[in-house]
Amino acid sequence: MKRGRPERRCRAEYSGRLLSGSARSQAGLSLIELLVVVGLILILTTLYWGSGGESREHRQRRACQENLKRIYMALEIYANEQAGKFPVVSGARTAEEALDVLVPRYTIDTPVFVCPASKEAPLPAGESFRRRKISYAYYMGRRAADVQEVLMSDRQVDTLSKAAGQALFSSTGRAPGNNHQGHGGNLLFGDGRADWSPPRAPGSLVFTQGVVLLNP
Repeated sequence: MKRGRPERRCRAEYSGRLLSGSARSQAGLSLIELLVVVGLILILTTLYWGSGGESREHRQRRACQENLKRIYMALEIYANEQAGKFPVVSGARTAEEALDVLVPRYTIDTPVFVCPASKEAPLPAGESFRRRKISYAYYMGRRAADVQEVLMSDRQVDTLSKAAGQALFSSTGRAPGNNHQGHGGNLLFGDGRADWSPPRAPGSLVFTQGVVLLNP
């Protein structure tokens, strides 16, 4: 009987060491798992924020296109009442002066005249913007029949005609023509479609007789 007690104590101590080792092993695995989880979170966060700028850029492009399409609806109504002519204002030097005739009879949705990617201040709804600042250039003198011609666009680098490959929008992110920070800009055609363009003109953008380009 006296010999049995030390044996039981030894077994108990041995079992305790095993349990202690097992606990330490489990704690080590938990730490490794925690580090793996933290690492995955960091990777996913990096991927999310790395693609976030591009996602915002594409959202702004689409929002800008929607703006131009909504402006086109007002222009189309105007042209239907004016024998197929889009707004022409004698002596106009800016897009604001020419397009202001649309407000408020043909549209009160004046916030759409500001590109969401630009730094222009928001416009009060339904109010004249003749003495304010919009974001879009306007080819004054176009007619509704000019369905393949560019009618409006994001602000351009200048008011000259453009041959294919010439600078159309800023490629540096600096003004002028930098609505989309050097990535390019949108073009609105006479049939109401809006397409994205790189900073250099994808094709010839020359003026027909009586047409002038007005920048904001």
